[in-house]
Amino acid sequence: MADDIAFMPATRLLALYRDGELSPVEVIEHTLRRLETYESAINAFVLYDPETALAMARASEARWQKGEPQGLLDGVPVALKDTVLTKGWPRLLGSRTIAPDRSWDEDSPVTARLRAEGAVFFGKTTTPEFGWKPVTDSPLTGVTRNPWDVERTPGGSSGGSAAAVVAGICPLAVGTDAGGSIRIPAAFCGIVGFKPTFGRVAVYPPSAFGDVAHVGPMARTVEDGAMMLDATKGPDSRDWHSLPDDDIVYRGLVREGSLKGKRIALSPTLGFAEPTAAVRAAVERAGLVFAELGATVEPTDPFEESPLPIFQTLALGAFWGLLRAQTPEAIALMDPGLVALCRRGEAVTQEQYVGAIAQRAALGQGLRQFFDRFDLLLSPTMPIPAAYADPRDDELPNPNNFIRWMPYTSPFNLAKNPSCSVPCGFVDGLPIGLMVTGPLYEDLRVLQACRAYEKAAGPVWPSPELGACLAKIARPADDAVKAKIPAGRSL
Repeated sequence: MADDIAFMPATRLLALYRDGELSPVEVIEHTLRRLETYESAINAFVLYDPETALAMARASEARWQKGEPQGLLDGVPVALKDTVLTKGWPRLLGSRTIAPDRSWDEDSPVTARLRAEGAVFFGKTTTPEFGWKPVTDSPLTGVTRNPWDVERTPGGSSGGSAAAVVAGICPLAVGTDAGGSIRIPAAFCGIVGFKPTFGRVAVYPPSAFGDVAHVGPMARTVEDGAMMLDATKGPDSRDWHSLPDDDIVYRGLVREGSLKGKRIALSPTLGFAEPTAAVRAAVERAGLVFAELGATVEPTDPFEESPLPIFQTLALGAFWGLLRAQTPEAIALMDPGLVALCRRGEAVTQEQYVGAIAQRAALGQGLRQFFDRFDLLLSPTMPIPAAYADPRDDELPNPNNFIRWMPYTSPFNLAKNPSCSVPCGFVDGLPIGLMVTGPLYEDLRVLQACRAYEKAAGPVWPSPELGACLAKIARPADDAVKAKIPAGRSL
């Protein structure tokens, strides 16, 4: 693309800062211009704050000029999903039930760590209400759209983050994932989305979905994702599930390692759900790439039947708990689809819920034994390219029938495994994703494999095809976009 800064990896931006060839102020000004150019079409942000962003960038620029960068990401723009706490900005969770004018004086662990590493915050990205579904629309912000085709969804629930990264607004974004919410939008938008081992990145406030909820990086390259993981991993006393720091320097090791001799399972269906023919073919081609890199690739399924009923039973219990915490006045403001799903949770019996907990334990045990035989598992992230963003009356994939088209991601939330979506081709001009999953705690192995595949498969960025898509939707910021600037701030 002609617009080089927009699609530079964060690693490249940092090298240019170091050499004095580019400044954080130039980059954040560029970020804000792109946000204003594309936001009217894609609606990826709840708010953006030029004043705060420029102040953070100027402070970063001063540190670089002194040769004293603050941390791993000093001066790099990072978009924050509106499920994480950020000092000075509201956390609205896509909901009209939360008052924005409260005192917002605490950072989530991921926000605090990014701030300590010098990242520049400029805005918060959209989510469906309470992150409840794999598309991104809400009563608060409306519909978020995919930059590749605005009739399509970027996925969810981290759809705003994915759309911002793929539109070249920022190189890095925070995602959260309780059933696929990082990997689904990564696949639909053609970027890298990594769900680390559960607890690797601390979560606070706790998710309504309990111990399936992860926080992780969204980026355009695996190396950028590894660097963001370095910046955000580690324990936090507010999250009693958080793991001790593993002392691994992911950004330094992600290029190392070899796939020679690795035992890799290839499962286009995971044992229970057939993807479209084009997606299957793309995943099988990816398996050939891994074989060419020296791995032993064996067609094998990890499951005999879908684990989705286990996930649904546990999730419905969490949804019912979420609804019970709301007042009748608040419920009247909520997404009707979410309310209906929450009410289904009331019918889950104690016997069913306890049974699902036992089934989850058996699932985790079975998957650990599966990874005694295999180093990695390759599968589709999604069985289809991006679904439609708006509800439809027909049977094409859309928000009305999402349960049918999101079969693959949630098992690895139940089992807590590290799992990453990387681009692996296009179907009808839309990107699709390859999901690489590893044993518990083997986050580095997953990222090294993704990096090796990324390098062997060839560069995705910059993309002339995406440039043409973005050119169609570019337009000046309208009043709705300008209204997303917090009160008291200015352009």
